[in-house]
Amino acid sequence: MVCIPCIVIPVLLWVYKRFLEPFLYPVISPIINTFWTKKAVQETATGDQKVSDKSNGNCKAESNGEATANGSTVAADKKTD
Repeated sequence: MVCIPCIVIPVLLWVYKRFLEPFLYPVISPIINTFWTKKAVQETATGDQKVSDKSNGNCKAESNGEATANGSTVAADKKTD
């Protein structure tokens, strides 16, 4: 059995998207644009190395597969038998 909100919420969202949004969006959009006037931040590359790595999809593997928050590697404690 499905709970009531699991049925009602998607139906209400469909009704809003299908019937109400075409009438409400032109009224609401100027108000929303006054709050969100900033454009998205674009990532800039500072060298040919970064651009070529990102465009080719190359990744540099860590030596032991572990890394800290700042990106440096941590020496693993390995048993040698």
